[in-house]
Amino acid sequence: MYHYDKKGPKRGVALYSYSAEFGLTKTLEDCFEDIHDMGAHGIEILANTHIENYPYPTDEWVEKWFRLCDKYEIEPVEYGNWIDSHVLAYRDLTTEEAVEMLTRDIRLAARLGFSCMRTKMPVINEALEPVLNWREIIKGALPVAEKFGIKMLPEIHTPTNLKSEMVKAFVDFIKETGTRNFGLNIDFSVFRTRFSEGEWVDPAFKANDPEDLIPLLPYIHCCHAKFINMSDDFEETTIPYPQIIKVLQDNGWNGYLLSEYEGADKYDDGYEVTQMLRKQHIMMKRLLGD
Repeated sequence: MYHYDKKGPKRGVALYSYSAEFGLTKTLEDCFEDIHDMGAHGIEILANTHIENYPYPTDEWVEKWFRLCDKYEIEPVEYGNWIDSHVLAYRDLTTEEAVEMLTRDIRLAARLGFSCMRTKMPVINEALEPVLNWREIIKGALPVAEKFGIKMLPEIHTPTNLKSEMVKAFVDFIKETGTRNFGLNIDFSVFRTRFSEGEWVDPAFKANDPEDLIPLLPYIHCCHAKFINMSDDFEETTIPYPQIIKVLQDNGWNGYLLSEYEGADKYDDGYEVTQMLRKQHIMMKRLLGD
């Protein structure tokens, strides 16, 4: 399995960026080829979208996955999964059932060579706070995560503030348990400072300062390098990338920046994510000194 050992922030791509094209105009190998051509080395998949016959892929599909990783020099970084407590129409899953679902995904993520999981838990409000029994669910899965070396990472996404009680609860859980198998994925939407005229903005949202990352860095194992608009000058016009990258570099953070495109034109006819991704990676190469 391919492994990229560059120090400092590294570039990768979340295949969610291809959600308007995957399975229609692009195959899994097409996406790998794009990432390789950008000079990036990391990948994030969404388990139920990008794994054939999920959650029970064939041995042949798994062998193909590793062939692609080696051929295109791409490291499996983050496996996106959901703990779908509402999968049954008549009741929520019990804690034990949720743990069983989560550990199933941990085993599959490990089988495919991933080190991190974007563990998306059901939320109970518009502030994206997780279900009340999230601690019990994560604790129940920790032994399996430890066995396979997997880090479970809830995604911190707009409108969440990095100084919120929710983020503090996640950090307190890490400190109380002493676990190395639970942490954070920071989505750069939390730093967004500009919005289009007429665009809906959550009234609870207040842009975080890139320096707010610093006390959280020991717990951040990868980031969603969200981008909304790339100019022809290769600048992201809505998120302060130079300041974010500087904070990460100055503080010796080693992890992947996984590109995730959410522009308004994503599902328009004729849209091609590859062009937008290439623009973003030209910017990141410059900022990272690649």
